[in-house]
Amino acid sequence: MKYSDILVTGSAGFIGFHLCKYLLENFEDIKVVGVDNLNNYYNPILKKKRNEILKSYNNYEFIKLDFSNWDELLESLKDKEIDLIVHLGAQAGVRYSLKNPWVYVKSNDLGTLNIFEFARRFDINKVVYASSSSVYGGNKKIPFSEDDRVDKPISLYAATKRANELMAHTYHHLYGIKMIGLRFFTVYGEYGRPDMAFWKFTKNILLGKPIDVYNYGKMMRDFTYISDVVDGIMSAIKKDFEYEIFNLGNDNPVKLEYAISLIEKYSGKKAIKNYLPMQPGDVEKTWADLTKSRKLLDYNPKVSIEDGLKRFVYWFKENFDWVKDI
Repeated sequence: MKYSDILVTGSAGFIGFHLCKYLLENFEDIKVVGVDNLNNYYNPILKKKRNEILKSYNNYEFIKLDFSNWDELLESLKDKEIDLIVHLGAQAGVRYSLKNPWVYVKSNDLGTLNIFEFARRFDINKVVYASSSSVYGGNKKIPFSEDDRVDKPISLYAATKRANELMAHTYHHLYGIKMIGLRFFTVYGEYGRPDMAFWKFTKNILLGKPIDVYNYGKMMRDFTYISDVVDGIMSAIKKDFEYEIFNLGNDNPVKLEYAISLIEKYSGKKAIKNYLPMQPGDVEKTWADLTKSRKLLDYNPKVSIEDGLKRFVYWFKENFDWVKDI
C-alpha cells in the first residue's frame, strides 16, 4: 500500500465502517481518518456502535463533522497529512428523497463538491468515490453497463449521484485529480442499513410482524455482499487509474421472493407478507455488467446470495437484543 494517511468519509456508515475496519486490520502502518456527522436518518445507535468498534484501533482517528459545511471541513482537516480520499459519505435512500429532497442536494452535491475542492486545495491527487446503480434509472437494457446512457434518473437520489460523477470528471479534467467512481448495487451484510429490505424483513420476520413487499414481489435485485464491495474498493485504491467508473455488483440478480425465502429458512420463521405496488423512484430490476470491473479491477464477487444471507441472518439473530430496537 503506497498511501499512509487515508480519509474515509461516512466512516460510521455501513460501507464506510467495513472499509475502515478492513484497512485498520490489514495495514497497521496506515492511519485512517474517519469523518461522519452521525445524523439521525436512521437510529444513530447503530452508527455509534460501528464507530466504537473502529475507535478501538490505535491507527484510527474519528472526527465528527458535516462535510457539506465548507468552513467546518476546512478547519477540521486542514492540518491532516492526507494522501488519499475515499468518499463514501452521502445521504442514502431513494424513497426518503421524495420526502426531503433538500438534504440530498446539501449532502450529496454540495458535500461532494467540498470534498473534491478540498482534494484540489491540498494537493491530494486521488479520490475514490461512491456512486450508485440508481444512476441507470429506468434503462431497459440489462445488464447495466458503464457505457450505457445515464441521463434519465428517476429519483432525486439518483440525480445527485450522477451529478457527483459529472463533478468528478470536471475536477479530473481541470486539475488532474485521479477520480475513480464506484457504482454500488444493493449492498447488504452485517451492520447494514436498517432502512434497507433485508434488515426490515429479518427484523419483522423474527418479531412475527408483517413485511411490506413492493411490486407484489416481482422485483429483482443484484444483491452484493459487503466483503465483495470492500474488495472492489481496495482494488480501486491500489490500482492506478486516471479517471474511471466501475460497477460493483454481484452479476447475479435474484427475485425478491427468493431472497425472502432464504431469510425464512435461516431465521426458522415464515414471513407475513403485505404485497404492495411499485413505489415511486424504484426500478423493477438491477443487474451489474461486470465485464469492465473484472478486466481492469480484477473484481470477482465471491459471496452468493445464499451464503451472504445466511451470514447476515445469523448475525442478526446473535445481536437480536439490540438490533430489534433499530
